[in-house]
Amino acid sequence: MFIKKIGRRRIFFSSILLLSFTFFCNSDTHSERQSGVKLPPGFKIEIFADNVPGARSMTLSPDGVLFVGTRDSKVYAVLDTNKDDKADNVITIASGLKSPNGVTFRDGSLYVAEISKVWRYDNIEKNLQNLPEPVLINDHFPGDAHHGWKFIAFGPDGKLYVPVGAPCNICLRDDDKRYASIMRMNADGSDLEVFVHGIRNSVGFDWHPETNELWFTDNGRDMLGDDIPSDELNHAPEKGLHFGYPFVHQGDIPDPEFGEGVDLTKYVKPVQKLGPHVAALGMRFYTGNMFPEEYKNRIFIAQHGSWNRSQKIGYRVMSVKLNGNEVVSYEPFAEGWLKGDSVSGRPVDVLVMPDGSLLVSDDFGGVIYRITYKN
Repeated sequence: MFIKKIGRRRIFFSSILLLSFTFFCNSDTHSERQSGVKLPPGFKIEIFADNVPGARSMTLSPDGVLFVGTRDSKVYAVLDTNKDDKADNVITIASGLKSPNGVTFRDGSLYVAEISKVWRYDNIEKNLQNLPEPVLINDHFPGDAHHGWKFIAFGPDGKLYVPVGAPCNICLRDDDKRYASIMRMNADGSDLEVFVHGIRNSVGFDWHPETNELWFTDNGRDMLGDDIPSDELNHAPEKGLHFGYPFVHQGDIPDPEFGEGVDLTKYVKPVQKLGPHVAALGMRFYTGNMFPEEYKNRIFIAQHGSWNRSQKIGYRVMSVKLNGNEVVSYEPFAEGWLKGDSVSGRPVDVLVMPDGSLLVSDDFGGVIYRITYKN
């Protein structure tokens, strides 16, 4: 009997040591990711949630529930129940989906985009532990996995905007106008149409808070070398515009396969070249009141980082200052997830919170950061 008690005590204390070791290791890892990030003076970065595997696109409900999509199979609800600006509960609300990257919220319902389908989960805030049966909104999107994951959002016109990436690095699909576009439809899935063309792969867009016009990021093609073409920041004030893919890249480089004899004036040029292979993804206009006045209506862009460049680039959050529709500055806002060839984080999306803080998702670390400002 005595021997059994000693054995149990050993097991108990071993378990405590193991849990403590795991906690401190995880804390050190997240602390390193956080402390290595450089920000302008007065800004601070902290961990908002550190157990959201594959965290990508984010949307916030009116009740303060943060919904997070992934390129894996799950969608999460991240809760800060005690309102201390740190998540205390992460709930898997959906699994078994095909790259449910896109999430957005409207009128009490969560919309989730898989590669070929968009679903709606009604009254979800009151049923996080007992998920309602989803309603299929639209399944008329291509099923290609290549550039198939989606960012979705409702525009000021009340329509749901859904991009369809090119199903390749470089190709022309004249037989199907849905490819290489941003589409839109009514909230019930009806009247699906192409809004703008010639977009290789957009995984982030937002509307200017004053003009209500669409701005979006676009990923440039691969296999033309380290330094071309650049990713793009684009502005689409109206329907029917063409942004060049696959004929021209970054507004001024004809494609070697599809661009012979192309008239560059036919296509909309980017407002800003964002850098080659930086993988510019989520973007938002800053509409909060916490940051200094100079940040009002600036664009924050999450750069996921290069995967096929001989020297890595990206892995940061950039800031774009506008004067009207012209870019007057483009500079790093948060960087430090890349040190040499060592990567500690890959920003995917940004989200302005009601208090004016900025959330940044990181699918590499399964982390969501919170950036604040204090004078």
